[in-house]
Amino acid sequence: MTEEILTPKDIDRIIEMAWEDRTTFEAIEVQFGLKQQDVIKLMRKEMKPASFKLWRERTKGRSTKHAALRDGDVDRFKCSRQRTISMNRISKRS
Repeated sequence: MTEEILTPKDIDRIIEMAWEDRTTFEAIEVQFGLKQQDVIKLMRKEMKPASFKLWRERTKGRSTKHAALRDGDVDRFKCSRQRTISMNRISKRS
């Protein structure tokens, strides 16, 4: 998926995922087809310069944002305590 065919809803979700500490760039690539450099370009385009700078400082070298740097026992994209997500909508608990 390229940036040109992303809906505003997709862009919002990518930005949300990029800000989350536990969501890797690889997870974003699996769901939306955007590599890390594409996510960085999107964030630069969509955010205010100060917010982008803060985000970049936060994500640079962070082990939780890169699957290769993660601990080997972490095999999920989200926290185990996070509610189930289906089609980007939070499911209601029974």
